[in-house]
Amino acid sequence: MEKYKSDFIENLLFYRTQKNMSQLELSGICDCAKSTISSIESKKNFPSFELILKIAYALEIHPADLFLRDASKSKEEIRTILKEKITTDINQIIDNNLI
Repeated sequence: MEKYKSDFIENLLFYRTQKNMSQLELSGICDCAKSTISSIESKKNFPSFELILKIAYALEIHPADLFLRDASKSKEEIRTILKEKITTDINQIIDNNLI
């Protein structure tokens, strides 16, 4: 569960920054206090389902995009990471004669 919360916060920061949106602007669109956004981004609180939907709407993204992965990584970076991980796992299996 902590991984999803961590990804959410990283993605919130990424998308908010990408939109050049301040915490105050985001809070205004979401109809909440600036301190609410600040406490979410500083990992002190986690938003309600309703606020997650408002944040996604404000950032013009699908709510799932806030949870899926670190949005700051490009598809090519993710492809490289996965390729390295898979190659490492395959080599370990071969080295351990598990095939």
